[in-house]
Amino acid sequence: MESKNTPNTQLIAPCGINCGVCLAYLRTKNKCEGCWGSDTKKPKHCVACSIKNCEHLLKTTSKFCYDCEKYPCSRIKQLDKRYRTKYKMSIIDNLLLIKESGLSNFIQLDKIKWSCKNCGGTICVHRGYCLDCDNMSNRVASINN
Repeated sequence: MESKNTPNTQLIAPCGINCGVCLAYLRTKNKCEGCWGSDTKKPKHCVACSIKNCEHLLKTTSKFCYDCEKYPCSRIKQLDKRYRTKYKMSIIDNLLLIKESGLSNFIQLDKIKWSCKNCGGTICVHRGYCLDCDNMSNRVASINN
């Protein structure tokens, strides 16, 4: 069984976001199962996600946006800008790493990036600190970490 700080392939969204570091996934009540999981506990904006539900994505073999003929579309660019600015994460960089190095390598590197140095828990992308121990000393400093 996977621990919550061990991302698996089902937690990597088509846009390159690792759902395993998302607040909705890390919370204890009504825990989201990630982009590819059941919609029952997903935030409404995730259920209606224009990226996951994109007709062009269905035509790709990898089911990742980097394989799309429209990549990077305006939706990906907007989401990347928001995540770079607010959360110090680039989904375009994530997608490039997945494409060039493979999903397994991305998962290994992302696990290191988002692991709490204090307790080994997961640093929440939306809060910037570990929700297990509330350690704020290992906040993600930049998108290049």
